[in-house]
Amino acid sequence: MSALPACSKCNSEYTYEDNGMYICPECAHEWPVQQAAESAEEGNKVYRDSAGTVLQDGDTVTVIKDLKLKGSGGTIKVGTKVKNIRLVDSDHDIDCKIDGFGAMSLKTEFVKKV
Repeated sequence: MSALPACSKCNSEYTYEDNGMYICPECAHEWPVQQAAESAEEGNKVYRDSAGTVLQDGDTVTVIKDLKLKGSGGTIKVGTKVKNIRLVDSDHDIDCKIDGFGAMSLKTEFVKKV
C-alpha cells in the first residue's frame, strides 16, 4: 500500500484518493494527484498569501484582519504594512519586524502581498 500525502491545509494524515483527486475528510480540502506529485518532486514548500499569490523572502505584505497580540494586549490593525518578511517552516510561516511591535511571527492566511 502506498503512502498518501498529508493534507497541505491542516496536515491531516487521513487523506484519501478519489477520481484523480486527494481529499481531506477533516477540512474538505481537495487537490489533484498530479499537483501533489509535482510538489513532491520540487521538495520546496510554496507559501501563498490569503489571495493565493506566491510569497518569497523579502516581500512586503499587509495585514488583512485585526490581529490581537497575546501577552501585551495590543492589536495589529488592518492595513498594517510589513516589509522584508522572512519565510520559515514552522507553525507560523512568516517572521518579521513590525514598527511599534517588534519581532513577530504571522501566518500567511492573514496577509496579502503588496
